[in-house]
Amino acid sequence: MENDITFLGKIIRVDSNIVEVEISDNIPSSSPIIEGKVYKIGQIGTFVKMPIGNVVSYGIVSSVSNTPSKINDSELKQAIGSRFLTVNLVGEKIGNGDFEKGIGLYPTINDEVHIVTESDLVDIYGKGSLGSTPIGKHSSSDNLDVFVDVHKLVLRHAAILGSTGSGKSNTTAGMIKRIINDYSNSRMVLIDPHGEYATAFPEAKVFKINDTHNPLYIPFWLMNFDELAYFLVGAKPTDDQRPEYRLLRELVVQLKKENYNLKAGNVNQDYITADSPIPFNSRKLWYEMNWWLNASFSSTKKDEQSKEDSKKYLKTLEGQVTEDFGDYENLQGAKFHSHLNTAPNSPPFKSQHNEYYSYEKKLLSRLRDSRYNFMFHPGDYKDADSPKDLHNLLNEWIGSHQRLTILDLSNVPFEVLDIAVGLITRFVYDSMFWGRNEISTGKNRPLFLAYDEAHSYLGKNDAASYAKVAVEKIFKEGRKFGLGALVISQRPSEISETILSQVGTFIALRLTNSSDQSIVKSLAPDNMNSLIDLLPSLRIGEAIVVGEAIKIPSRIRLPLQNPRPDSADPKLVEQWKIEFAEDLQCYQKVVTKIREQKL
Repeated sequence: MENDITFLGKIIRVDSNIVEVEISDNIPSSSPIIEGKVYKIGQIGTFVKMPIGNVVSYGIVSSVSNTPSKINDSELKQAIGSRFLTVNLVGEKIGNGDFEKGIGLYPTINDEVHIVTESDLVDIYGKGSLGSTPIGKHSSSDNLDVFVDVHKLVLRHAAILGSTGSGKSNTTAGMIKRIINDYSNSRMVLIDPHGEYATAFPEAKVFKINDTHNPLYIPFWLMNFDELAYFLVGAKPTDDQRPEYRLLRELVVQLKKENYNLKAGNVNQDYITADSPIPFNSRKLWYEMNWWLNASFSSTKKDEQSKEDSKKYLKTLEGQVTEDFGDYENLQGAKFHSHLNTAPNSPPFKSQHNEYYSYEKKLLSRLRDSRYNFMFHPGDYKDADSPKDLHNLLNEWIGSHQRLTILDLSNVPFEVLDIAVGLITRFVYDSMFWGRNEISTGKNRPLFLAYDEAHSYLGKNDAASYAKVAVEKIFKEGRKFGLGALVISQRPSEISETILSQVGTFIALRLTNSSDQSIVKSLAPDNMNSLIDLLPSLRIGEAIVVGEAIKIPSRIRLPLQNPRPDSADPKLVEQWKIEFAEDLQCYQKVVTKIREQKL
């Protein structure tokens, strides 16, 4: 075996997961040619093998030195001139069996160590199996596909991490394309905050705010009551003992119970709560608050004033309301006779219901904010009389024949992004939870949710984030209901720790920030840290893959996609060489877009 061209040297030290190898002085070349391919001895991250009878142990080179890692002064002179490799043990192959992670039979002192060739790499990585798909080529071989287990990739969740310009968007597009092409019944939803991915997937169904053909609507009434109260009036669950909070809940339930006759099917009114996703008119809610604040009454006592309410919206106490009942659709309240125009202690009296004072002002401000039109004016999903209901929305997002749906949030102002992502996520989660045993959804047709630019709305320090709370629930519980998730980010150190702790597979491209590197390192196996240390030196389009979906942590090269996402750098040098005339109209358009928050 020592005469083999693959022979490297012999083991001089064995630890629990590390062996140290002294490279033989008799090796004719540091770059031997084996089966027509040049192999470079001692490359960090390359494999070596240690045959022991019918068992072959495999390891990854983690360091190269001209002295052993443990040596005393008396041995130093003898060691000078030698070369040593530190190798992390990763797995073994017994006879003709498959490669397995972990070591059962450890190599010992003086056992031989050999270069791993392409044929050996095939033994390690295999040729793919049912339920696996290739995501790239091994960095050591142009001919070796690296496969991932799709089941574990999706349902154990995944993350694609890398500094800006490292190839995250290309990696995401490539992985999604592989899954779509290999699985005809797959389905995915991609949250795209920058509108990059439509160009990479011309066959996908793309929803975008203000789009003519597929406008994106996210009805506000999808929120549960805690979310709704915070969104509409800034109230928190801890306010539940305040009278205005309780009255707001009662008003919301009252308005929802009026709309029990729905397109998706009638709902028993006894089951309708403030958390039920039942359409109601937010402007009627404001009108109701405004009425209680401004109405005039025949009694000064608050409890008697409440009893005077004989009608729900046009509360016409005879002789006290003018003919102008207002118009809630145009946010015009009813006009009342003033108590100042009457004799002292004579009706009409000023309303004693001041509970809604702050709520009414906040709600009015929210309703007038045009940035929220995609929520307050959701087209065909506006109310119970609208032509479409939530089953239509679900079908458009996850039930159509297109296997990929892209929700383009590029027209959503940053201040609203968190709310939009949170609502989308919770609605999809609820559909998978309650439909987990149905034929066309839940466990019978799993769903993959991808979140691009995740650090923008899934920050670990943002306790009040709608999106973070909803996405964390998917990462903690989604697997049981057929829901997997993928986060894509350039700053993993800023993402919620709860989310990252539930990620089963990491695809890490070049990361230059030490805190971001430490996140990946902390989640990789202890003996693979040397591979993670390569992150800042990876080339564009290279990645380290670690986790449940891959047999062993690996360095891979990812193919360039065509068509690709619209995330490439601008052609700076070419553009800066062009002569531009002064264009005032251009900046007029820009300023208008800033003011209207529309692209």
